[in-house]
Amino acid sequence: MNGAISKCLWSGTAAYAKVLTSHVLLLAVFVAALASSVASAASLEGLVVSVSDGDTLTVLDEGNVQHKVLIAGIDAPEKRQAFGARAQQALGAAVHRQSVSVVWQKKDRFGRIVGKVLLQGQDVGLSLVVAGLAWHYKAYEREQSASDRGAYAQAEAIARSRRLGLWQDDDPMPPWDFRKRPRAK
Repeated sequence: MNGAISKCLWSGTAAYAKVLTSHVLLLAVFVAALASSVASAASLEGLVVSVSDGDTLTVLDEGNVQHKVLIAGIDAPEKRQAFGARAQQALGAAVHRQSVSVVWQKKDRFGRIVGKVLLQGQDVGLSLVVAGLAWHYKAYEREQSASDRGAYAQAEAIARSRRLGLWQDDDPMPPWDFRKRPRAK
């Protein structure tokens, strides 16, 4: 038994009640925080009408409104990068003209929804990492659930070790580094 709790039990019920009350309050705060994070998640259902690149697509909802969606947790090679076209083709082959669900909590600075894209319950972003067509975007991994973070990290490690997709290159350049380079004129 915890020393503080057992001490309170011996010193009387008033002290125990105080400790119990503080623990209950702490638990209530934790549950409220968890509920607010779950409650702040939004979802979008719709048909994928276009694929811009290996991690961006457009979803048409039932009200005929188009939503630009950036797949959370990954960063695919840019179009001008090695495997950029292949990542875009793979994403298009998987989701174009398919109904998807997007679970999201934020928009990026360009107004795109950043979310987990599900096709028939399967995580599309994870499948791209598994195929070696995207990096697990570790700079934003804190926005993923612990289970997603682990699955994406493990998928990338396996794709690297098997030299799948972009990992065939000896030293593939991450897209976040590629975007920092000056463009050729």
